[in-house]
Amino acid sequence: MKKMLCTLLALLLVCGGAMAETVFVTISDGQGNVAMAHAPIETSDADGDGAVTVYDALYAAHEAAYAGGAEAGFAAGDLGYGLSLTKLWGEENGGSYGYYVNNASAYSLTDPVSDGDALRAFVYTDLEAWSDLYCYFDDETAACAVGEGVALSLSVQSYDADWNPVVAPMAGATVTVDGADTQLVTDAEGNAQLSFDAPGEYLVSARSDDAVLVPPVCVVTVSEAK
Repeated sequence: MKKMLCTLLALLLVCGGAMAETVFVTISDGQGNVAMAHAPIETSDADGDGAVTVYDALYAAHEAAYAGGAEAGFAAGDLGYGLSLTKLWGEENGGSYGYYVNNASAYSLTDPVSDGDALRAFVYTDLEAWSDLYCYFDDETAACAVGEGVALSLSVQSYDADWNPVVAPMAGATVTVDGADTQLVTDAEGNAQLSFDAPGEYLVSARSDDAVLVPPVCVVTVSEAK
């Protein structure tokens, strides 16, 4: 009996650990707009498969922030490559979506996520050549005071001839703040430094005139000058 109780307790602890995770979710829509930026989403095992997965985090994100919840904005099915998205943020385009965990491409929606992971999902905007390039800043959050500088580095992921992921600096991208272009352009190493003249929370992203970028995100919190 004692052994059985210990086993049950162990199972409860394992299940309990798997049923409540905070995942930081970013979602970009089919127009290249950031619909959700590094939002902390309390995630549980929504589909009852015994694990907390990409599916569960995206389901919870839609429940929390999409008008009408997951029923209106989110759907998934088996498209031949495992469980895959069929609707993201209300957009259905035949399965052209991407999702990355901690900036690594996920195989399917059943990939596990853990507490503190960063999940980014996006709708492809180029539905002919699927040329959207996944790019990301070295930090998804930053903090500074008014007048201080924030240094960011932008990287882009592509693939070699054998479909191995290749990461390189993203040069020549225009840095945006709250959707508006700035005068800043990333240098040859993908670096840029920006400052702010008022306290608040700002969404920093980037775009390019020469490539289709999945918008990177960095949420910058600016405090009063010291």
